[in-house]
Amino acid sequence: MAADRVVIVGAGQGGFQAAASLRQDGFAGRVTLLGDEPGLPYQRPPLSKAYMKDGDPKRLALRAEAFFAEAAIERVEGRAVAIDRAAARVGLADGRTLAYDQLILATGARNVVPPIAGLADAVASRAVVGLRTLGDAGLLRERIAAGGRAVVIGGGFIGLEFAAVARAAGLDVTVVEAADRLMARVVSPEISGHFLDLHRSLGVDVRPGVAATAVEPGAVTLADGDRVAGDLILLAVGVRPNAELAAEAGLGVANGVVVDGRLVTSDPAISALGDVASYPGPDGAPVRLESVQAAVDHARHIARRIATGDMADYAAVPWFWSDQGDRKLQIAGLRHPGHRTVVVPGDRLVVLSLDGDVLKAVETVNAPAPHMAARRLLAQDRALTAGEIEAAGFDLVALAKGAKV
Repeated sequence: MAADRVVIVGAGQGGFQAAASLRQDGFAGRVTLLGDEPGLPYQRPPLSKAYMKDGDPKRLALRAEAFFAEAAIERVEGRAVAIDRAAARVGLADGRTLAYDQLILATGARNVVPPIAGLADAVASRAVVGLRTLGDAGLLRERIAAGGRAVVIGGGFIGLEFAAVARAAGLDVTVVEAADRLMARVVSPEISGHFLDLHRSLGVDVRPGVAATAVEPGAVTLADGDRVAGDLILLAVGVRPNAELAAEAGLGVANGVVVDGRLVTSDPAISALGDVASYPGPDGAPVRLESVQAAVDHARHIARRIATGDMADYAAVPWFWSDQGDRKLQIAGLRHPGHRTVVVPGDRLVVLSLDGDVLKAVETVNAPAPHMAARRLLAQDRALTAGEIEAAGFDLVALAKGAKV
């Protein structure tokens, strides 16, 4: 049966893109976008970068108010608390319900609060702040403006992006990372080392391999016994998918909402996208990507299926980016800890990740052309080998010109 009513739970970039793509793909039914934050849908990636510098929320808006009226996208503010699958309705915290023929879960993720002494209370009182919403970013900007010392708990993308901005604003910054290297979950040792050197050259006190063991307003105690003072403390140790709504509705959940290759859950009327979706990755194993680009690509794929009946599996090449100081890190593909790495000769840092002899991912720093080439090469129907890359003089751009996608 054709869908006449689509409800999207979550008005972040993925949820917004699903609504917009439904209209772009010719869907003529009712589209409702449900969000639990006031105001227009906005971009989150700039919160830890550009917005920290300029503080202009208008530049974050994905579209002006008029767009939603012109596209006949109904915006509803409220929090979804239940899904009645039998009745095909979403229940809101204020008692309202929304009927659907197709439901898209774009509920995203929330910041992890690890079991560190005093941390939960410090987060509740806002003595320690995460960075997930515009409200979080506004509070952090106020504290940057007040000056002093900043402590960042977590050496991932968001923590390091924020550290670079805070340091540029004149704060003394300490980054505490429990793992033995920065961004260890997602990048190669070569990239970790490059950005460790960068942040230290900027004057950031980076402490890899040292966990925070206690937090109090104004200070963080470390596993080595040191106590680091901080007028501003940022928590950035990762996120957890907001999958509770799906789990309570009886949908499959395992590190996110489980979906098939078409991004459909165990209920054919419900799809999931973005940070909350666990889908079959390029090698068939489940993967959950914390990436705005993945959310946007997922949204377009789901919208096309609902609007046109296209039942193809999702197959977009994952890619990511992070701006830290004057360096833009870009990653195409997915690397795993077991991959071997090859640093491409040249004046720009390009690192290949290989599974045996097969290219799986490419990391670049301030090298946009090789990054775009890598995305094209990884989208090919056939695998690219290390031997082919070496035979081409490691020229990814030249190889991409002949790629068949």
